[in-house]
Amino acid sequence: MARAERRRRGPLRRALAVVLAIFLAVVVACAGYVGYVAVRSSRPVTLPPPTGAYAVGRTAYDWTDAGRTDPLAPHPGTARELSVWLWYPVARTDAGRGHPADYAPGEWSQLHFPGPVGLGEGSFGNLRIHAREGVPVANGRFPVVVLEPGLGFAAPQYTTLAENLAGHGYLVAGVTPTYSANLGVVHGRTVRASDAGNPSGLEGTSARATAEAKRIVAVWAADARFAARRVAALDGSGGTVDLRGHVDTGRVAYVGHSFGGAASLEACRTDAACAGAVDLDGKEFGPVVHTGLRVPLMLVGSENSCVTGTCSPASDTDRGDLAVARSLLAASTGEEYAYSITGARHFNFTDYGAYYLARPLRALLALGPIDGDRALTVQNAYLVAFLDHVVHGSSRPLLTASHSSKYPEVRVLRHRAPPSP
Repeated sequence: MARAERRRRGPLRRALAVVLAIFLAVVVACAGYVGYVAVRSSRPVTLPPPTGAYAVGRTAYDWTDAGRTDPLAPHPGTARELSVWLWYPVARTDAGRGHPADYAPGEWSQLHFPGPVGLGEGSFGNLRIHAREGVPVANGRFPVVVLEPGLGFAAPQYTTLAENLAGHGYLVAGVTPTYSANLGVVHGRTVRASDAGNPSGLEGTSARATAEAKRIVAVWAADARFAARRVAALDGSGGTVDLRGHVDTGRVAYVGHSFGGAASLEACRTDAACAGAVDLDGKEFGPVVHTGLRVPLMLVGSENSCVTGTCSPASDTDRGDLAVARSLLAASTGEEYAYSITGARHFNFTDYGAYYLARPLRALLALGPIDGDRALTVQNAYLVAFLDHVVHGSSRPLLTASHSSKYPEVRVLRHRAPPSP
């Protein structure tokens, strides 16, 4: 009987030994991967470099729109306050002056994922950018581009796009929409999103969600126009960087990602100085959907994004996005350009594509299989081509080509030439 009991225990012991070995192997593998992530996240990462003729400077302003009560603030009667980062062109001969700018200085460092999740995101302290602080603006007058982020995002998270536009001769005013961004820093205060500024349910298709989105887009569009006016005013008053005589006050363009794209279109609709607007992967909201634009517009979407007006809809949300985009395009009378980027998803229009992110964290974010730096490089090329065309009147071979051998990831969905004189 004892012999039989030992025979029964033998397979059980072997099974337990196998389970224990597997468990120990998993523990060792996990520990090794955690160690790898810790080492990898501490290594320097450099954002894609600007491709223009200029080096890049950066400064920041905290501005109060005293004539506008903030409808997103938790306390009634508060004036609308905004943090605006300004990237500007610098002569190559001055590129060594000043000091390197930090990606997210001071309280802005809280844009980094907190707690254990943050272990899978590269350190902002090791994120190398190209702008410098304390450097003079280059000679010449430069047009203004207002850059608005997606809902929850902040201006610093679009550094790659902003630096490249500044390197091509634009004054780029990056707006962080107070109380809509997950984090903002205004007048030295850290400001978090409010229920009014970033309500739940905006992703839905209900009438309530659409009404809420229109309400917030109107605030953001006013923010963009205010930022454009304040930058224009620096042409006569200077500022932290002496911009007197350097601002082309007669021309402005609006560029935005996601919700900021919708706000950029709406801001352009109501600004007589607007030369053109760009929506990067954002569903359109507001009166502009029905009135359209009289000036050129460009829509750039992620793969099969219905916000471009061309897609294979897979859901009611997709069909709604498609109808809205087609309404905008049908109502517009200016030039129209629409593209999608194969392999890109929603976060590929931000610096997240260039960050180091551990594989489990990257899988949780809306990042597609396209290389992150490559996606930003493609966007930069089309942004510069569009802005140079609408602001400076340059030729537009990249915009109108049916296929680009240099950017094969881009699918051309639409281009409508300017109307005949």
